[in-house]
Amino acid sequence: MRYKIVFKASAKKELRKLPKIAYITIKSNIDDLATNPRPIGVRKMVGGNNQWRLRVGVYRVVYTIIDNQLIIEIIRIAHRKDAYRN
Repeated sequence: MRYKIVFKASAKKELRKLPKIAYITIKSNIDDLATNPRPIGVRKMVGGNNQWRLRVGVYRVVYTIIDNQLIIEIIRIAHRKDAYRN
């Protein structure tokens, strides 16, 4: 089963602003989510509505998993100090 990866417009913008090496690493990790949406090291966020976080170095990728439609929606990509702020 492969999940379809969908980006919110703001997450796509955050990804484009990253340094090139961080962009490549994060993009690779996001692509891997299509085959395994809950890899080792991913944690469900407390208080989030089915939100998960993926650690990639000093960056965090926040996403939701919609299992019945096989969709992963990338909500936010940010430095760890800013990732959990509204």
